[in-house]
Amino acid sequence: MVIELNALHWVYLIFTLLILGFMIAKRDTTLICIAGILLLSLIATNSIYSSIINIFNSFIYAIVELLGTILIISIIVGMSSILSKTGISQMMISPFTKLIKTPTLAYWVIGIVMMVISWFFWPSPAVALVGAVLLPVAVDVGLPAIGAAMAMNLFGHGIALSGDFVIQGAPKLTADAAGIPVREVISASIPLVFVMGIVTTLVAFIFLRKDLKNNKIKALNLDDYSNENIQEEGLAISPRMKKFFSILIPILFLVDVIVMVLAKLQGGDATALIGGTAVLILILVTMTSYRKKALEQITSHLVEGLKFGFQIFGPIIPIAAFFYIGGDGFASIIGDYLPETSQGIVNDLGLALANVVPLNAGIGAVTLTTVGAITGLDGSGFSGISLAGSVARLFSIAIGRGIATLTALGQIAAIWVGGGTLIPWAVIPAAAICKVDPFELTRRNFWPVVIGLVVTTIVGMFLV
Repeated sequence: MVIELNALHWVYLIFTLLILGFMIAKRDTTLICIAGILLLSLIATNSIYSSIINIFNSFIYAIVELLGTILIISIIVGMSSILSKTGISQMMISPFTKLIKTPTLAYWVIGIVMMVISWFFWPSPAVALVGAVLLPVAVDVGLPAIGAAMAMNLFGHGIALSGDFVIQGAPKLTADAAGIPVREVISASIPLVFVMGIVTTLVAFIFLRKDLKNNKIKALNLDDYSNENIQEEGLAISPRMKKFFSILIPILFLVDVIVMVLAKLQGGDATALIGGTAVLILILVTMTSYRKKALEQITSHLVEGLKFGFQIFGPIIPIAAFFYIGGDGFASIIGDYLPETSQGIVNDLGLALANVVPLNAGIGAVTLTTVGAITGLDGSGFSGISLAGSVARLFSIAIGRGIATLTALGQIAAIWVGGGTLIPWAVIPAAAICKVDPFELTRRNFWPVVIGLVVTTIVGMFLV
């Protein structure tokens, strides 16, 4: 299929490169994103006032798309606040301090637990569960919050989501597009997923240890997770009730896990169950702790969580708005101005790349990884994997083999980039739970993920 690129595609590509360049240079990208939205809209509509309106509309679209993530993070933060102020969180995590003694052990334990939970429930609800229980313990033994965020992100949104062996949402999409059974994609992806995962997490850990040794990671991240008792005046919670809640809260989250399995809750429903449970915990603890002032304090802690959530998401909304325009958001934000044959700006660019490269096993592997990574730039990870399957089918016909491996390569690249570990708003759940800058998390993920993709692509060349 031949794709004709127009001015919209080239402007989008130029601004994407500008945004990535500014991120690497550690500069803010808000102005660049807004300028890109304005110019794209102006080219499409030829209307100045419509383009100005679309800046605002793009922000609304981004907020609506991200609202579920904002809420779960805000609620978890609000719940964590009351647990810290009452001293319940310190009592709750104390048993885990006996199991996790070193930063190294903390990194790998958090990562492996995150990966296992994410296989069954996807990463977003897993972040809430792992963060609530293991994060304070990890920080206490010397693993910086950014290290915990990297472990949660790389193992969850990277390894678990890119393979998706249990829920099989990702391989189903790519397999359908490639015209092969799901089991073939899963089988082909197993060695690639684990090569990618082992290389990326090891490289990330080596870089992390090096920065810790050279004092390049600020100790400021540790202060937010101190186990000192910071109980407020006016709280009326007894040691017995603290102990009761320290046992009850993990049990409630364990029940959530059991319900997820029995009711087959996944994705948004699983996240909502965790969020609803956190709200109930906040109410129970606040009613027990503040008594006469409990009604006002429930609202106060929810507002505290919401302030944190929107503060974290403030810099993310403009960049998310820009990249949503590259995917399904174009028609909703700007209108039906793309050609009839267009599959979205990002997907068009991926197809155009596939049409201009020579075809052999090596080039095919490199191209599928590149196409997957490009389609992942919209921050979804899933929006472009059908394209990866389609391109893999085209390449395999020309090469004469390797359709499953090529499909798996495109799937892995798309989800690692956009699902994700390299797009700032894709890392928001882990970054927010760990109270670290999402842009800093993506910068620390960048080289480990790039090195992992290179190694995985080379391995893929021999498997095609």
